Amino acid sequence: MTDFAARRTMMVDTQIRPSDVTKFPIIEAMLAVPREAFVPADKREAAYMGEHVAIGGGRVVLDPRVLAKLLDALDIQPTETVLDLGCGFGYSTAVIARMAEAVVAVEEDEALAAEAQRTLSSHGVDNAAVIVGKLVAGAPKAGPYDVITVQGAVETVPEALLAQVKEGGRIGCLFMEGALGVARIGYKIDGQVTWRYAFNASAPVLPGFAAKRAFTL
Repeated sequence: MTDFAARRTMMVDTQIRPSDVTKFPIIEAMLAVPREAFVPADKREAAYMGEHVAIGGGRVVLDPRVLAKLLDALDIQPTETVLDLGCGFGYSTAVIARMAEAVVAVEEDEALAAEAQRTLSSHGVDNAAVIVGKLVAGAPKAGPYDVITVQGAVETVPEALLAQVKEGGRIGCLFMEGALGVARIGYKIDGQVTWRYAFNASAPVLPGFAAKRAFTL
C-alpha cells in the first residue's frame, strides 16, 4: 500500500523547502492536503513526482513547487478572500483554503466542478465554494477579491478579470512568452495593476487566456 503521507513529507522537504518557500502557512498546508486525492484516480501514483499532473483537455494540476512559489509571492493572509481560477479537482483550492478566510474557485466543466466540490467537502474544506463558469470571466458577483490565482498559464489577462482585484490586492499569473514562462504578481494601486517579476516556470495556457493571433498573408 502506498504511503502517501510519507511522499507528501518528502515533497515538502525535497521540492518546496529547497525552492526558498519558507512561510509556515504554505508548508503546513502542503503537508496537510492529500494531493493524491485531487488528481485523476489513474494519476495518484504520480501526484508527488514534482511535475505537472495532466487532468485532460490540455489542463494540469500545477507542479507543487510552482504552486508553492506562486503562493509565497502572493503572501495570502488569514483575513483575505481568494478567487482561484481553473481549480481542476480542487487541490489548489484546498491548499489556499488553509491560508485564507474564504476561497471562490471557478471551473468551466460542470462535472469537474462538481467533483472538485465533493472532494473538498469530503476533506473538510468548508470555507471554499466551486462555481461553474468561464475562467476569463472570473466570479464578479462574489468580488472584488484580495487575491486572484490562476492555475495554469496565460498570454493575456482580460480587463474584466483585473477589475475583480480589490484595491491594494494582488493577482498571480504565469505568463507564457513563446517557449518561456514567467510568473508575475500584479498589484492594484490607484485602480491600475502593475506587474512584477516573481520567478520562471511554464505550464499549458488556460482556455480563453491565449493572445489573439494577427492574421498575415
